[in-house]
Amino acid sequence: MSKTLLVGATTDPSRYAYLAAKMFAERDLDFVPIGIKKGEIFGRKILDLRTKPELVDIHTITLYIGPTNQKEWIDYLIGLKPNRIIFNPGTENGEFFDKAVKADIEVLPACNLVMLSTGQF
Repeated sequence: MSKTLLVGATTDPSRYAYLAAKMFAERDLDFVPIGIKKGEIFGRKILDLRTKPELVDIHTITLYIGPTNQKEWIDYLIGLKPNRIIFNPGTENGEFFDKAVKADIEVLPACNLVMLSTGQF
């Protein structure tokens, strides 16, 4: 089963990242929540993005942090060597796109919630 890194994870139920985590959990999809907020969602501890934890076998990265907050994480996330990165609405970033494409990573400007709801994930 492929693993998804959910970047920008939060325990705030009003946030899209929380809704995505909920959908992953409901569908029994393997995901790793990571962000700068502490806590636990759906039985999974939110990893601290600031520590740039060593992760393996990440198939997909789905972004829930805006372009202004991405800069310091771009090289770390690309270094995880995912197959694809999903840029959810509001997270699109030309510099990140270009670096990902150069690293042979598929880039999808898409809504993860829609993808999960329609079976496109």
